[in-house]
Amino acid sequence: MGAGTFSTEPTVVVWNEGVHEARNQPATIGTTYPRGIHGAIAEFLAGYFPGSDITTATLADPEHGLTEERLAGTDVLVWWGHIAHGEVSDDVVDRVHRHVLAGMGLVVLHSGHFSKILTRLLGTTCSLKWRNDGERELVWTVKPSHPIAAGIESPIVIPEQEMYGELFDIPEPDDLIFISSFEGGEVFRSGVTFSRGKGRIFYFSPGDQEYPVYHHPQIQRVLANGVDWVARPGSVRSAPGVENPARDWFLGD
Repeated sequence: MGAGTFSTEPTVVVWNEGVHEARNQPATIGTTYPRGIHGAIAEFLAGYFPGSDITTATLADPEHGLTEERLAGTDVLVWWGHIAHGEVSDDVVDRVHRHVLAGMGLVVLHSGHFSKILTRLLGTTCSLKWRNDGERELVWTVKPSHPIAAGIESPIVIPEQEMYGELFDIPEPDDLIFISSFEGGEVFRSGVTFSRGKGRIFYFSPGDQEYPVYHHPQIQRVLANGVDWVARPGSVRSAPGVENPARDWFLGD
């Protein structure tokens, strides 16, 4: 399956805090991602979903570009953050949280593991070990039957990348799809899924701002698969119902 072959046409917003791009840190980011990390991701996703509305938003936008109206029309929110997690408005986090529980898909990338939205949804610190020595990363598929692993080589070879290592403080995932290994011997659960309410979540770690990881064809395919899997285009967005059928029996007449 190649670009442009998915049957779904989800509405996607690619969110990036945009701080590294604004500060030109590292100095190579402007040449590696001339349209920003969000622009690069949106561009290759458009190749996989040519009939979809794929747009971008950043921290500096009013309401971070994530208004109630925009989220209501979004099937999948892709989230990349790094050094400005604390600057994300709690009101916006509340809004995104509500939409995920009601059925919006969420794809969280790389250092977005520390984002307010993911730590709130998972209920853990999402802390991990890390080291940035530009090491080779091997991304191994450990659940090839999962749709997110469709068409993916094992391992994906990333020549240079920031090391993320265990212990990764997350709950037991619904699916463990990818495990990464690094030159220093560390391993990391680099591709996992969760469900919260009616929403699906996919976390995928490869993609530091210093390296051209999002230009890697196999990484692009993983993210396109992830967007396709978490998307529920056409579904009715509603909060999960809460009821207790035994209540009347317990209380009596």
